[in-house]
Amino acid sequence: MRIGELAARTGVGPRSLRYYEQQGLLVSDRTPGGHRDYPERAVDRVIRIQELYAAGLHSARIARILPCMRDEDGGPSVRATPQLVAELTAERERIDRMIGDLLRSREVLDEVIDAAAGHLAAGSV
Repeated sequence: MRIGELAARTGVGPRSLRYYEQQGLLVSDRTPGGHRDYPERAVDRVIRIQELYAAGLHSARIARILPCMRDEDGGPSVRATPQLVAELTAERERIDRMIGDLLRSREVLDEVIDAAAGHLAAGSV
């Protein structure tokens, strides 16, 4: 499939898809006319890349992880190593810390909202 179709099917722009190729995250063949031609499995690959970016991983880390993953289910392949497991565990711990920070921020915001709403309610009576 051409880059436009892959972009439409994944919701990822052509510019990002070209960047993924530059970073070694995605591979395409070339048509005789020089256009990119992606295999069907590229859809799963792009979705997986997007999920890893959303988890806060950078392209160099994603490039190391992708060969150890199966696109169909995201499970580990035979290429997974103890070092990869340690790196992924560290990433999960980083995400857990970020979630904790966000929950604390939300609690503070809730307190400010409650105080402001109470102040408004007291002033309008």
